[in-house]
Amino acid sequence: EGIDGSGKGTQARRLHERLIAGGRSAKLISFPRYADTLFGRTVGDFLNGRFGTLDDVHPFLASLLYAGDRFESRSMLLEAADSHDAIVIDRYVASNIAHQGAKLDGDERREFVDWIGTIEHDIYQLPQPDLVVLLDLPAEEAQQLIAMKRRRDYTDKAADIQESDGDYLARVRQVYLELAEGQPNWHRVTCAPDETIREIDDIAEEIWAAVELRQ
Repeated sequence: EGIDGSGKGTQARRLHERLIAGGRSAKLISFPRYADTLFGRTVGDFLNGRFGTLDDVHPFLASLLYAGDRFESRSMLLEAADSHDAIVIDRYVASNIAHQGAKLDGDERREFVDWIGTIEHDIYQLPQPDLVVLLDLPAEEAQQLIAMKRRRDYTDKAADIQESDGDYLARVRQVYLELAEGQPNWHRVTCAPDETIREIDDIAEEIWAAVELRQ
């Protein structure tokens, strides 16, 4: 988990490859599944601004698109859990909470956190993660890395409506930090101490150590 540009895709691939190299069967899944589900394609439309700006779509409604994408993928997730030693997921339920919860404050945000948990885990019965790794990166550094991203399959823009809003990314980061606080199954990786972004290999080693503790 982490804000856009924090290196989730890169580190998820690294972890997946290392698990396989170590003799474990592992599957890598990335959400949203833009090309594979109806809801995933609609998330792509949302991020491209088809339904308006970030403020035009209420977070309670926007979050249903992301939850629906995972619900469409539920059978695939459960099958992967039965047939592999590990599943590495690039963005999961916490991403929905952080990105949409960032648009809310106070009691409304707390209500939203509980609401998403009920929908995704209780109603849709999506499995709970054993470990959540948070790649913690300030928004300023994240936007520098976003500018270096290659073309994605859901957009032809350099940055989607979430990635291009630095203030929004900073709010998302704050929600992530609140979610991680005091949770025994979360591990926070500080990616840019003293505003200097750590090396990819260095971050990968810390993630691997966190995973090994839970083997």
